Amino acid sequence: MSEVNAALKSTSIKIDSDRIAFNIIAYIVLGSFALLCVLPFYIIIVASFTNEQTIMREGYSFFIRNFSTEGYKIILKNPATISRAYLNTICITIIGTAISVFFVSMCGYVLQKRDFPWRRGFMLIFYFTMLFNGGLTPYYILCTRYLGFKNQFYSLILPQAFSVWNMIIAKNFMRTIPEEIPESAKIDGAGEFLIFIRLILPLAIPLLATLGLFTALAYWNDWYNCMLFIDKTNMFTLQYFLQEMLNSIENLRIVAEKSGLIVPVLPSESMKMAMTIVVTGPIILVYPFLQRYFIKGLTIGAVKG
Repeated sequence: MSEVNAALKSTSIKIDSDRIAFNIIAYIVLGSFALLCVLPFYIIIVASFTNEQTIMREGYSFFIRNFSTEGYKIILKNPATISRAYLNTICITIIGTAISVFFVSMCGYVLQKRDFPWRRGFMLIFYFTMLFNGGLTPYYILCTRYLGFKNQFYSLILPQAFSVWNMIIAKNFMRTIPEEIPESAKIDGAGEFLIFIRLILPLAIPLLATLGLFTALAYWNDWYNCMLFIDKTNMFTLQYFLQEMLNSIENLRIVAEKSGLIVPVLPSESMKMAMTIVVTGPIILVYPFLQRYFIKGLTIGAVKG
C-alpha cells in the first residue's frame, strides 16, 4: 500500500512540475506575441514626438530623438474644426452602431427560427450580396439621385447599417439560446417583438458587445462614404478631415518642388503618426471594457456555426 501511495505521490509531483513548466513556456510565448503586437504602436508614439528631419534622416527609432510636437500642433491648430469633426464621428458612430446592432441581431434571430418558412430564400439573397454588387457608379447614382444622400448625415450611417457578416454571427449565436424560452413566453401571450426585446436581447449581451465593437470600428474608421457624399467642411468626419489635411500638405510640397519655391519643411511623417494616435486613442480606451464580451461572443458564435 505504501508503494502505491509513493507511486501516486511521485506521479502527482511529476504532473505538477509538467504543468508549471508548461505554464512558464506558455507565458513566455504569449508575452512575446503580446510584445510584438504592442511594439508597432509604441514606435508610432515615439515617431509622433520626433523631429521631422530626424525621421527623414535616421528613420524610425525605439527612443525619442530631437523631441518635437509639430505634428500635433498642426493637427490641433484649429481646435474648433477638429472638435467638430470629432463630434461628427462620435455621433455617427453611436447612432449607427445602435441601429446596426439592433437590426442585425433581430434579423439573425428571425433567420435562425426553424418555423420561419422563407428563411432559406432570404439567406440566399444575403449570401448573394456578399459575392456580387452593382459597382460604384450605379451605387453612387442610386444614393445621390434617388435616395438624397448628398450632404446628409444619414448618408454616413445608412450605407453601413447592415452587415451580412455580422448577421451570420448573430444567427449562429441565436442558435445557442434554448427554444423553450421563446416558446414559454408565447404560451404566456407574449408577441415576437416583445420576446426579442425582453428575453432574447438580455441573453445576447456577449453578441451585442461583439457586434457593437465590430460596427463601431467600421463607423469610426470610415472615410469613404464621407468622400463620396459630403462636400461641406462642417460635416466632415475625423478620419476624412485628417486625410484632407495630410493631402493638402503633400500637395503643397509637390507644388513647391515643381515651382522651385522655398517653403518650410512640413512634418508630414510625424503628422501621420500623430494622426494615428488621435484617431485610435478612443478605441483603445473603450476596448478593455468590451474585451471579455468580445471573446465570449466570438467563441459562442463560432462553436455553433
